[in-house]
Amino acid sequence: MKVPVAVIRLPHGPDGSSRGFDPNSPRFQALGPASLSSESTADLEQEQQSRVTLRERYLRSLSAMAGRPVRFTMYERVKVTALFGASDIDILNFQVSELQTPLGIQREALLRCSDIIAYSFEL
Repeated sequence: MKVPVAVIRLPHGPDGSSRGFDPNSPRFQALGPASLSSESTADLEQEQQSRVTLRERYLRSLSAMAGRPVRFTMYERVKVTALFGASDIDILNFQVSELQTPLGIQREALLRCSDIIAYSFEL
């Protein structure tokens, strides 16, 4: 059985071909280590660690959903159920199968993540 591998990519850098951040940007200068006190550095590290933990949990939930029935709550109080297939690299769309909507069943579909309010599934 193949095991999916999570891929985490950094955003493109300022030159377009590298990954990372421009150390000369105003944002980097404002948040750089020289402009932070030791107390706010600890707060920043704690916030970053919290974000890492939340991101990892979210990615693990996506991998746990693969092949399982998932209930999606969409805008306009629409609730649909489908077998979760995959997500694109930017997590903008979900590919699902057997999408059960109020209008009927679609064999295959793409759900835009911006249209989804919540989702749930059984472990």
